[in-house]
Amino acid sequence: MIKGKILYVNQEVMPYVPETQMSYFGRYLPQIMQDQFQKEVRVFMPNFGTINERKNQLHEVIRLSGLNIVVDSTDHPLLIKVASIPAARMQVYFIDNEDYFKRKYSLRDGSGKLFEDNSSRCVFFSHGVLETIKKLAWKPSIINCAGWFSALVPFYTKRTIYKHNPYYSDSKIILSLFNDDFEGKLDETLVRKLKKDGGSQKDWEVYSEPTYLNLMKAAIYYSDGIIVASEDVNSELIDYAKQLKKPMVDYAPMPDIAEPINNLYESIMILDD
Repeated sequence: MIKGKILYVNQEVMPYVPETQMSYFGRYLPQIMQDQFQKEVRVFMPNFGTINERKNQLHEVIRLSGLNIVVDSTDHPLLIKVASIPAARMQVYFIDNEDYFKRKYSLRDGSGKLFEDNSSRCVFFSHGVLETIKKLAWKPSIINCAGWFSALVPFYTKRTIYKHNPYYSDSKIILSLFNDDFEGKLDETLVRKLKKDGGSQKDWEVYSEPTYLNLMKAAIYYSDGIIVASEDVNSELIDYAKQLKKPMVDYAPMPDIAEPINNLYESIMILDD
């Protein structure tokens, strides 16, 4: 059995948010990889304001906090918090910032409308995860992203300065697809923000109309493998992944899907000696 280091960049993880197919997947896949397949795992998610920090015993990791992340020419302090899931012997790291995450809702406001600054929040979250991994001095073999809020991580890892960083130069990207479509689009300043970090004209054209489908198609394009993590994933995304001939794990319920996922990991990972 091949060992390796798996970084999970999740939009949702139980028990910190209510149970959904995505949060259930985010909770149990890392544990199975750790316990059954002897992988070393790190799990990250946003510290949405809906999370009860006292109940879930989140605490700030001072040695990892303090960095400023620049989003659209403005500095935003990065706070890193951590909590443990005792039953899983697993820690979850939380990316936090007062401006972006201290609100009563996660991705939509009280009327169900997407927050207008979601593109900035996605950029901050992506940078925050990748910068924190560098501070941890931990080189992931696989980066597994789940949920559209994590969908910029493949772009940053493959198309910006991070692709030349020794912590990420050999990392393979896996994208887990769920039924998490949103209507409308993120604000069109996303391209301006991405241009400051890298990429090419071809990349920026894809992000010029940041709908759910365009955002996820870009993430598929930059990924090395795809997991169909729910039964009702948008068929256009699955067809696009097949068109690009991406290695794919077909849907199966947890825990049945875990072994095919591990096989995918092991087939593409480059281990750090």
